[in-house]
Amino acid sequence: MKKLPLLLSSLLLLGCSAGKAQKKDYAKADVARYMNTITAADLKKHLYIVANDSMEGRNTGTEGQKKAGRYLISQYKAIGMSYPPAATGWYQPVPAEFMQKPFSPKLNDSENIWAFIPGSEKPDEVLVISAHYDHVGTKNGEVYNGADDDGSGTTALLEIAQAFMKARQEGYGPKRSILFLHVTGEEHGLHGSRYYSEHPLYPVANTIADLNIDMIGRRDDAHKENGNYVYVIGSDRLSTDLHNINEAANAKYTQLALDYTFNDREDPNQFYFRSDHYNFARKGIPIIFYFNGVHDDYHRPTDTPDKIEYDLQAKRAQLAFATAWELANRENRPVVDKDGK
Repeated sequence: MKKLPLLLSSLLLLGCSAGKAQKKDYAKADVARYMNTITAADLKKHLYIVANDSMEGRNTGTEGQKKAGRYLISQYKAIGMSYPPAATGWYQPVPAEFMQKPFSPKLNDSENIWAFIPGSEKPDEVLVISAHYDHVGTKNGEVYNGADDDGSGTTALLEIAQAFMKARQEGYGPKRSILFLHVTGEEHGLHGSRYYSEHPLYPVANTIADLNIDMIGRRDDAHKENGNYVYVIGSDRLSTDLHNINEAANAKYTQLALDYTFNDREDPNQFYFRSDHYNFARKGIPIIFYFNGVHDDYHRPTDTPDKIEYDLQAKRAQLAFATAWELANRENRPVVDKDGK
C-alpha cells in the first residue's frame, strides 16, 4: 500500500477519531424529552384535518380517504422522512379484489401508506407501528368523521415519528428500523393489514413486533371518573418480553393505569381479533393493541374532533413511543415464548 503524505495521514486520523467521538451512548439519551415532543396541541392540529368533513369519512378507496393519505405523506415529508428504500413510493396498493367479502359492499382499489426510519445498527430488524386511516364514510348525508376511530391512532403515528426523528437529528437514530404503517380497509375486515401480512415489504422473520394504535382519544363508561388509563391487549399472547417492556416503559415514563380487561381470553368482546395487530399476531409477530374502549359515539357521526381528550391521547401516544424506543434500541429483540392464544 502506498504511503500517504504526513499531512493527509494526520487529517484522516483526526477524522476517524472524530467519527468515534460522535458515536452516542444511548444510555444518556433524554428519552423523556423526545417523548414530550408528542403534544396535545400538535395532535389536535393534525386530527382537525384528518377528521375534517372534507375527508368525507375516509371510506376505503374514496377520494376523501386518499385526500387524508396525501396529508399524512405531506407531514412525513415535512419532518424529513421518506418511504422505505425497499419500496418504490409511499403506497402499497391494495386491490379491490383482495377486499371482496360475501354480502359486503364492493370497495374501490385502495392503498396502505408507509414511512420509514432506517436502523443504525440492526437495520434488517424492523419494528412496525400501525394504525388504520380509513373509516366508514358518509351515510344518509352525514359524515362519519372517525376522529377517535381511528383518527386518534393515525395522528399518533405522525407524532411518534417526529419524536424519533428529533432523536435521530441529535445522533440517537433507532438502532433497529421502524416502519410506520397506515393501513386501509380495517373497517371492512382488516383488509390492509391482512394484505401487508401476506405481502410484507420486510420478511415476517425480521419483524420484531407490531404496536397497533386504534382509538386512544376518549374514555369509556368504565373510566368516566378517571381517564388516566389505556387498555392493553395482546402484549403477553406471544412474548413475555414484550409485555414486560411495555410495563416498564409505563412505570418509568407515563404512569397510566394499564387495563387488561379486554386481554382476558374469555372476554365476550374479543377485541384481540378485531383490529390490525391480529394480522401480525397470526404470523407469530408479538403485538400490543392500545385502545381506549368503546363509547357512545363509536361508529356514529358524532365521533368528531371536538370530543377528543387530547391530553389523554398524547399520554397514550407517549407510552407507545417509550415502548417503541426500548424495542428499537435494546440489545435483543423480544423473545417469542408463547403460542399467541
